[in-house]
Amino acid sequence: MATSNPTADQAPLSNFTNCHGGILKRLNALDELPALLEPAARARQIAEQSLEFFREAIFEHHLEEERELFPAVIASAQPGEELTRVKAMTQRLTDEHRRVEALWKTLESGLKRVAKGQATDLNIADLQRLVAEYKAHASYEETEFLPLSETILSRNSNHMAALGMSLHMRHAKPVNAYI
Repeated sequence: MATSNPTADQAPLSNFTNCHGGILKRLNALDELPALLEPAARARQIAEQSLEFFREAIFEHHLEEERELFPAVIASAQPGEELTRVKAMTQRLTDEHRRVEALWKTLESGLKRVAKGQATDLNIADLQRLVAEYKAHASYEETEFLPLSETILSRNSNHMAALGMSLHMRHAKPVNAYI
């Protein structure tokens, strides 16, 4: 009578069991995919919209402030303490513009890759720093500079009107009179 070796006889079945274990592990991972697709799509969308927004809105906004608003407020400020304060504020805001823009430039290529769904080495700390710095910038401008600007420009309605007209002309689309 032949003696059977139970381990040798069961080895082929163990291979199938081990194989199923690996298959089930991969299927469990695959089952996670639907939950990950939506956040990945949202990440691409946010990156794409942010790229467009910085190019078309934020840089333009900085330019308008520096070419239109800041000079108008400086020109209308009363000589002495008020003018010194306004100049310091506009210098601070301009410096903040440059810092945010420089930080954006370091993030832009990584965000472009995110927008395309590609792997990226996006510096998360710099991204968070950009958001925090811009929020602080906007808060300072809203709570300190713009109220002071309104006070200064409101002293003479012509100054506010001139600023409004200047901004309007920058945004007006050229009209072709021969169409």
